[in-house]
Amino acid sequence: MEFLNKVEQDIDVIVTNWLHGDHLTDQDVCVIGCSTSEVIGKSIGTAGSEDVAKIIFQSISKLVLRKEVRLAFQCCEHLNRALVVERETMRALNLTEVTAVPVPEAGGSMATFAYQNMNDPVLVESISADAGIDIGETLIGMHLKHVAVPLRFGQNTVGEARASFAFTRPPLIGGSRAQYPGRAT
Repeated sequence: MEFLNKVEQDIDVIVTNWLHGDHLTDQDVCVIGCSTSEVIGKSIGTAGSEDVAKIIFQSISKLVLRKEVRLAFQCCEHLNRALVVERETMRALNLTEVTAVPVPEAGGSMATFAYQNMNDPVLVESISADAGIDIGETLIGMHLKHVAVPLRFGQNTVGEARASFAFTRPPLIGGSRAQYPGRAT
């Protein structure tokens, strides 16, 4: 129980950083990759935890409530890193639905919990997210828009897992003569 309290504290600090930063706006897509096995100190894919998934899901859901962010939970490699999203998100972004239901052994505990607890979940093949949270080095980069910018929060672990964060920005084009909004020449 003490360990789960630490996980909850860790993820709450991370979500608070996202909420107080200016890297997420309404309707942005935030992809979440999470190895609950890594969170509890085991190798990825070996010891998934529904209890850990529940804590992380509940905390990350605050992004939806406070910033109206669209969440996408990445499945594991056994489902080709498909993503769990709300059907409304799939339709709004014209995403390609795939046919599968994540389970802990194929999809992972985090994606399974998300699928079981979202309002109208579907699995989609891929997404181009505006931001991301990677807990346990699950390799979410394939689902981030070009150009990803790493974020550094004081809290860089959830339980025993390393956590990394990124937001995206449009590419800067034009070279040395170009001018960019909010930047000196």
